[in-house]
Amino acid sequence: REALNRLSANGMVVREENKGFRVSPASSAKLMELVRTRCWLEEIALRESIVNGDETWEEEVVLAYHRLSRAPRPVDEESFNTKPEWEALHRQYHLALISACNSSLLLGYCAQLHEQALRYRNLTAVVAYRERHEHDEHEAIRDAALNRDTDLTVKLLIAHFKVTADIVMSSGALT
Repeated sequence: REALNRLSANGMVVREENKGFRVSPASSAKLMELVRTRCWLEEIALRESIVNGDETWEEEVVLAYHRLSRAPRPVDEESFNTKPEWEALHRQYHLALISACNSSLLLGYCAQLHEQALRYRNLTAVVAYRERHEHDEHEAIRDAALNRDTDLTVKLLIAHFKVTADIVMSSGALT
């Protein structure tokens, strides 16, 4: 019951009076709202991290990127099915980028939005992503952040999120 209440608070399940819980519906409109909100919040967190980030932050970003870049992405060439280890490293990379924003609340919201975005990505797990070069996107974001080019880093991160949303939208999995 506690887990369902937490999932309900995160928007992953919907509580219906006298009926219980059900999985929250996935829709194009909800995905676009999620991406828009994620872009807003992560832009703030990223800008703050670039301003406040010290050598330790830079090392965390480099290490998280390195670990992610060494993890194999697709399980096979026909699908986008990923290993949980890759997803964990992907999450660590994105959180490392914003980890120096000096706001645990903002980090918490960003982590929550990341989990909701993962749900949408998983809905399209059968779609091949061969045309996408996620490794290059992550590398460019890392380089811009470490070069303290705030505007470019934000632009690349937002584009990264929007490409993912476009792929999910084009999959036909949403209503």
